[in-house]
Amino acid sequence: MQTRSEIRFLLNERQVSLSDVESDSTLLDFLRIDQRLTGTKEGCAEGDCGACTVLVGRLHGGELRYETVNACIRFLASLDGCHVVTIEHLRGPKGALHPVQRAMVDFHGSQCGFCTPGFVMSLYALWMQTPRPSVEQVETTVQGNLCRCTGYEPIVRAAMSVSDYGTPTGDFLEDLRDTTARRLTALRDGVRVDLDTGNSRSILPADAADLAAVLAEVPDATIIAGATDVGLWVTKFLRRFSPAVFIGHLDELKEIVLTEDTLVLGAGVTYSEAQDAISEAFPHLSAFWDRIAGWQVRNMGTVGGNIANGSPIGDTPPVLIALGAEITLRSRDGQRRLPLEDYFVDYGKQDLRPGEFLESIRVPRNAGKLHGAYKISKRRDEDISSACVGFNISVEDGVVTSARIAFGGMAATPKRAFNAEAALVGQPWCEASLQHAASRLPEDFTPITDMRASADYRMKVAQNLFRRFYRDNVSAPVSGRKTA
Repeated sequence: MQTRSEIRFLLNERQVSLSDVESDSTLLDFLRIDQRLTGTKEGCAEGDCGACTVLVGRLHGGELRYETVNACIRFLASLDGCHVVTIEHLRGPKGALHPVQRAMVDFHGSQCGFCTPGFVMSLYALWMQTPRPSVEQVETTVQGNLCRCTGYEPIVRAAMSVSDYGTPTGDFLEDLRDTTARRLTALRDGVRVDLDTGNSRSILPADAADLAAVLAEVPDATIIAGATDVGLWVTKFLRRFSPAVFIGHLDELKEIVLTEDTLVLGAGVTYSEAQDAISEAFPHLSAFWDRIAGWQVRNMGTVGGNIANGSPIGDTPPVLIALGAEITLRSRDGQRRLPLEDYFVDYGKQDLRPGEFLESIRVPRNAGKLHGAYKISKRRDEDISSACVGFNISVEDGVVTSARIAFGGMAATPKRAFNAEAALVGQPWCEASLQHAASRLPEDFTPITDMRASADYRMKVAQNLFRRFYRDNVSAPVSGRKTA
């Protein structure tokens, strides 16, 4: 296998080549400490506040796509073949302020200024995609940006007025898009990258087959896709890990296939990349999807990673289990499939053999059924679930004929509510039947008390969600239909 012992990427206008890269080296530290690009700030160091927001451009299906990411939890090794754009690179015509910066000034969108570079970068990305955004689009964009002094109203007004100062077609980054795409294409040589500093080892496989080969060689390696979970191991717990295998660049794990019957997501598909297909296949998940973290995290985090880490409070496993999803695991010896619910064995334990990795998620579209997905958290946006549930119910001639109900945050793993399901099947489609099924939840779950919610609260809110699901679907025909 041909290998390369350095990563290569573009930083603003110049190419960077690095070989002495630790597996836990972050982009933020590289920018601030090594490059002295201090406009990118360190705030929370966990991907919540957005002060560290930068743009990362990468080729996807031959198209150059720029996305906001949190530099504080983005590992440097993952940037091979990418274009990193920092606040220092922004400029308007003839050296003037960039239109986003000019709007922020004129609409008084900044006071102390600490959060401002991150807001500017987020609004810049929005402006390039949607020059005339709605208030809702702006609010979704800045979910992952925290301002404690200015308040969001002037920032929202600024965001909606950027196109009064210029258009994306005349933007410097847009003007250089074709040139940048060619430069990035030239960096993609299709070989394995192996960075061994003596203290740590980072591997970027050439393709999915090479990933299987790497994991056969180093089965104890930490697999890193978006790093939205692993990043906190470093910034909050000061953990070190090696070897690390980075997979966010593998196109084979980013495939999305949508048919009339099925949605298949590669394990490396990010939440943002999946959003359009998810909304089309499962309209009830459209609003739910926007409540997964903030925009920067959705641009980095992957659906496969949310499953593979086995967290009992992950947002996607409960709703995917309810939909009857199955996963494909792959190793050098081949593939195997299993229902998603069987992947979670116990807290911190998954049905994953040495050398295996999650390759894809297959979700049947379940036409003609009643669907629901609800997330309960302290904050509406960018927060971890206290409890999360997915409903998938069939109703024929006014009678419930099948039920799949799965919860997160209620047990050591994402888990179906089998007793509640059994109590519902065969019963009339009415609120009393849902309430009776909810009364069986204590037979399915014994939730815990932690910083996010008490056990009593979790149980009560979980039971109340049965009533909410019914009321959201009370007008559905008795034969059943898919609802948003």
